[in-house]
Amino acid sequence: MTKVKLCGLMRPADVVAARDLGADYAGFVLTEGFRHSIGIGTFGEIQAYLTGSEVKKVGVFVDEPLDWIVKYYADKLDLIQLHGSEDDAYISSLKALTGKPVIKAFTIRSEEDAAAAENSCADLVLLDSGTGTGQTFDHSLISGVTRPFFLAGGIGINNVAEAIDQLHPFAVDASSSLETKGKKDRTKMAAFIKAVREG
Repeated sequence: MTKVKLCGLMRPADVVAARDLGADYAGFVLTEGFRHSIGIGTFGEIQAYLTGSEVKKVGVFVDEPLDWIVKYYADKLDLIQLHGSEDDAYISSLKALTGKPVIKAFTIRSEEDAAAAENSCADLVLLDSGTGTGQTFDHSLISGVTRPFFLAGGIGINNVAEAIDQLHPFAVDASSSLETKGKKDRTKMAAFIKAVREG
């Protein structure tokens, strides 16, 4: 069954909804400067709502120093997601230092981008249209990807079932499409998860 990752969680209510609605992964943007970024204090507070649950905590980082991730975040995370220019050497070092699985995000604009994702040393890859664009990419470009992947970029309630049927992703990742006036909407989160499970 396709797994569900709800990303860009910023408030206690977001995390509680992800937990209670049965998401598989909860994503937190932990690099400054993005619309869904949260600081270390907020993260420490809201991630605690997942204690004892089966929801895996994913920290999302963009070109951060390795020692910063290790020192402040790694012990509170189940997986680490990278959205910058991190190469295989960085990924290998991060895996060795933390013992955590790493998800590497790739912006898919060409078959070469898809090939880079296919060959990455990351434990899992996330295929996206860009960082938080809310737009889909040309899914025909990833026909050659044979490894398990997270599908992101413009995935929402109205198109997720079709995307699962056509692409068979390991997991689907949604953030902006589940919001109303810039904040996560529990009703939309529930509808998204229902569409995935039924799809």
